[in-house]
Amino acid sequence: MKKTSIGGMALLEGIMMIGPNKKAVAIRKPDHEIEIQVEELKYNSKLRKVPFLRGVVALFSQMVHGVKALMKAADYFDVESDEPPTKFEKWLEKTFGDKLMNVVIYFSVIIALLFSVGLFILLPNLIISLIFKDQVIMNNLFEGILRIIIFVSYLALVSKMKDIRRVWMYHGAEHKTISTYEHDEELTVENTKKYTTFHKRCGTSFMFLVLIISIIVFSFTGWHSAIINVLIRLALIPVVAGISYEFIKLAGRTDGLFSKVVSAPGMWLQRLTTKEPDDDMVEVAIAAFKAVMPEVEGEDKW
Repeated sequence: MKKTSIGGMALLEGIMMIGPNKKAVAIRKPDHEIEIQVEELKYNSKLRKVPFLRGVVALFSQMVHGVKALMKAADYFDVESDEPPTKFEKWLEKTFGDKLMNVVIYFSVIIALLFSVGLFILLPNLIISLIFKDQVIMNNLFEGILRIIIFVSYLALVSKMKDIRRVWMYHGAEHKTISTYEHDEELTVENTKKYTTFHKRCGTSFMFLVLIISIIVFSFTGWHSAIINVLIRLALIPVVAGISYEFIKLAGRTDGLFSKVVSAPGMWLQRLTTKEPDDDMVEVAIAAFKAVMPEVEGEDKW
């Protein structure tokens, strides 16, 4: 079976796919037509080939691509407003000019990172620091358990939202399309129906692995005051992300016991973040995937 590096992200009524050389955003427009935007990618950073560092680079790059794709998807469903721009909006346009969109994108990525780090990394530590004192092993263990509880609860809550459920359905369409390709079958709606909505290389699996790796890494740092703990965890986030990326990359290349053990928790969590798609959604996923398929066979090897 093929192990492709092609992966994507579910959007509002669409899907982004990233291949070895191209990125495609396919959107099901309100008139029911599929519109595809394709962009050539150029990876110049040598850090993308350095083990552990490449995980951090890939994570930030994926978030930037994701925010851009989300903004493109939202454009199709925006409601026109007759209200004039505010003074702040005018100031932003005057200050940044043509670079305003890039500023908004990177600012959004930073805010998303801060939110994730604050909710899933720092908040559990602060809560445990208030409850327990000077119990290094137990503190780190309870912190990790609380972190997982918050993460799973967050996914369960947002899954109740109607619009998010449709995004999860597109997420399922993405996985089914990738699995069809990896099994070397023609990319048709009918062929995708035999495959599950779960996939080992899913971002959900990566995030859960980050939580597990963080428990292990943080346990070696001891337990200090709340401020010191926060600073240590902030400094070690790139380390945790780098290690997690290598694990998910290794697990995605094989189908043995190691792969199953590493992937199992994330695959279970995908019961929350993926849903069975309808045929229209799969058509969007196939369109996006075909747009980024490599011209040279094997160029997308994972």
